[in-house]
Amino acid sequence: MRIAVGSDHAGYKLKQSLAEHLRRSGHQVDDCGTHSTERVDYPDFGAAVGQAVASGKAERGVCVCGSGNGIAMAANKVPGIRAAVAHDVTSARLARAHNDANVLCIGERLVGDEVAHEALDAWLDAAFEGGRHEARVAKLNALNSAS
Repeated sequence: MRIAVGSDHAGYKLKQSLAEHLRRSGHQVDDCGTHSTERVDYPDFGAAVGQAVASGKAERGVCVCGSGNGIAMAANKVPGIRAAVAHDVTSARLARAHNDANVLCIGERLVGDEVAHEALDAWLDAAFEGGRHEARVAKLNALNSAS
């Protein structure tokens, strides 16, 4: 699977760790930046990952910042993106299974490497359950055109 990854400076180290984990698992990784711990603005990188996924360049996306929240907010501004913040395996799995999240966001200041790797794997392994969740996801998608 082709996966876009991105972070700000506060998420750089975890992004690098997750990208390497993805590569070792056989995925193709498109690194949307940042490429150092020098201060940058998370909206730029959340949007870049969101655009990669929304355009079809990547099948899914992974974003990291200090808390996971800001970069998720940025990614979610891109039409077609359903970015979810996960703190553990359960929140990551349910983001995919119930919300069909196509971007996973993690906070480097809140989640350690091992838990982040396990959460990422759970999210990648989970399938959207559909059923009762389909109508809810359709309502989320409809919000992109409501203005």
